[in-house]
Amino acid sequence: MKATAMHRVLVVGTGSIGERHLRCLLATGRVTAGMVEVNPKLRQDVAQRYSVPEVFDSLEAALKKSWSAAVIATPASMHVQQARQVADAGLNFLLEKPVSISLDGVDALLEKVRAKKLVVSVGYTHRAHPALTAMRAAVRSGRFGRPLQLIGLCGQHFPTFRPAYRQTYFTRHASGGGAIQDMLTHVFNAGEWLVGPIEKVCADARHQFLDGVEVEDTAHVMTRQGGVLGCYTLNMYQAPNEVAISVVCERGTARYEVPQHRWRWMDQPNSDWHEEPFPLKERDDWFILQEQRYLDALEGKSEPLCSLADGIQTLRVNLAALASVRDGQWKPVA
Repeated sequence: MKATAMHRVLVVGTGSIGERHLRCLLATGRVTAGMVEVNPKLRQDVAQRYSVPEVFDSLEAALKKSWSAAVIATPASMHVQQARQVADAGLNFLLEKPVSISLDGVDALLEKVRAKKLVVSVGYTHRAHPALTAMRAAVRSGRFGRPLQLIGLCGQHFPTFRPAYRQTYFTRHASGGGAIQDMLTHVFNAGEWLVGPIEKVCADARHQFLDGVEVEDTAHVMTRQGGVLGCYTLNMYQAPNEVAISVVCERGTARYEVPQHRWRWMDQPNSDWHEEPFPLKERDDWFILQEQRYLDALEGKSEPLCSLADGIQTLRVNLAALASVRDGQWKPVA
């Protein structure tokens, strides 16, 4: 039996999402990992917890070593600069969402990635979920006819799931915080994957409840996506933890649901739902699937789940939504 290829992967930033990437990469059994962390105590704690043999206090120091790929999991305001450093070193990379907080430097980064033929993916995790993958295949096959409307509904009790949010990037738009850039961006990206790019938006958002921050924790966004009318809504304080994305078509409705980890469909009026579940026992199981798919892309077995170009498109949606909130007008995604 052929031995599994081992990839040397550098995880840059080991806050909550960086630590999850590190843990889930190691769980694939396909990786030996190094890490970069500027916080000395966090660096020591995470390195000891996962027995990481190569630990660095700067990206510059780490790039003196040889790596197969990097995972960039620092605040979004640092993404483009660090991605450029990694690309200059000839490294493939997985970039956490969102790509950035502005369009500064993103086109040049995309050109560099294409010129060097790097394998790059953006960490929009819904694309790794088997239920959304199955639903997308069904919708795109024409099984339910032409898509007409998309409804994205999501919410969770943020203080329960992210208790340290007051001490993180979340507190400022300038570091990638706020409901639109932090959470709703995932649903924008999933909606674009399902029915096509968002072309213009009209958004309303404000801070309603979360203690200790001023950024928006509630958002409603209307979209036009070709012939599809979209509506995306989110709050960060409700008791249910849920994401539900429905695509209403000419001959049926398909719905993706998390944390039920399933997709459902109804193709006759007022009939019963049919469903296809995909049990994921632990939350990490979903993220391990994302890491496996990226490693497959490194090996040429598949395409990256979310290309850098797709990630930049969703960045443009984030920025248009924030501009619409400020100006109270429809905004083009450009």
